[in-house]
Amino acid sequence: MRFRHPDGTTVHLGYCSNVHQAEDLDGVVSQLAEYTEPVRQRLDADRLGVGLWLARDVVTELVADERALGQLRDELALRGLETVTLNAFPYAGFHREVVKKDVYLPDWADEARLRYTLDCARVLAALLPDDAERGSVSTLPLAWREPWPAERADAARHALDRLTAGLATIEVETGRRIRVGFEPEPGCVVETTAQAVRHLGGLDPDRLGVCLDACHLAVGFEEPSAALDRLARAGLPIVKLQASCAVEATGPADPAARAALRRLAEPRFLHQTRTPRGAESLSGVPVASPAAGCEPSTDLPGADAPVLGTDDLGEALEGGLPTTSGPWRTHFHAPLHADPEPPLRTTAGHLTDVLAGLLGGPTALCDHIEVETYTWSVLPEPPTDLPGGIAAELAWARDRLTGLGLKEDPS
Repeated sequence: MRFRHPDGTTVHLGYCSNVHQAEDLDGVVSQLAEYTEPVRQRLDADRLGVGLWLARDVVTELVADERALGQLRDELALRGLETVTLNAFPYAGFHREVVKKDVYLPDWADEARLRYTLDCARVLAALLPDDAERGSVSTLPLAWREPWPAERADAARHALDRLTAGLATIEVETGRRIRVGFEPEPGCVVETTAQAVRHLGGLDPDRLGVCLDACHLAVGFEEPSAALDRLARAGLPIVKLQASCAVEATGPADPAARAALRRLAEPRFLHQTRTPRGAESLSGVPVASPAAGCEPSTDLPGADAPVLGTDDLGEALEGGLPTTSGPWRTHFHAPLHADPEPPLRTTAGHLTDVLAGLLGGPTALCDHIEVETYTWSVLPEPPTDLPGGIAAELAWARDRLTGLGLKEDPS
């Protein structure tokens, strides 16, 4: 779906296809028919955006075979779909039985990550609608935080220089501008917007920037307006917003909340969990050491408001986080429109504030929005009607955008 901001900017809204299991081209084409076109029909929209996730093998095939690339473009057009963004964070195997930290491999110190990202940019340049101003590709925030010795950090920085040059070459060859956004995520080298400024500041803003995931921002207890201001002052553009919600337990000591959280502690994906650092030293509850993944961060707005965290929800429930210093937020992408099991709630209000900060002012600060709830299959009660659930999320996002004064653009 497209929207027109009052300043004239076209804002693209779609959903990310990494929710679907497809790691070959036939599977990608099939999911467009089985899921994505029905989502468009449920919304009664003439055109729907889909942020494709294309595994390494699919991208390799598309780069090597122009006919295959043309087939994918034709399938998108046939079904009333368009693609302005790719999710190149997962490399492969995103729906294996256990993914966890493997999702961060290869990282930006590995040549394979650079090659994959540039290949994704080449594919996207061919898939972009003719009237799209630019495309975007989201990627991981350099690497998981450890091990990250100086030599790997140096290799990653060199890779970003080569990425910038490669994107410039693609623009010269195709006439299409593709930007890459690095997605801060809890536990990674770039976890917060302050770390984004530290590690990514000074890069070419015409080519590189930030993919802001609202779930990750909420898990880090980053206040939206301060985070957006920090990025703007550093000259880091928000290439893409992933519209997502975290799960919050306002009273993590409540037995009902803990029981509901245990049902979310599943084995496939990593569910980093954070709480404000405050009264934990008075609580008498043991706090995990940094080696166990419970490291305070001072990169949030104001050094007096850091957080404590664990690398997974199960660790928090086993005593890795205090229950008296404040709410817990966990990296579990919850459906935007639906409440989780009580007494848990989502950070939908936080996402609404992010949208207002980006699009509620006189200038649009982001033009690519991707609903990214990839966790439908690991919910305690997975949906029987996935297209209906995704359509409801997109309708929720559509209502927030029109509420900010954007107009649906059927063109």
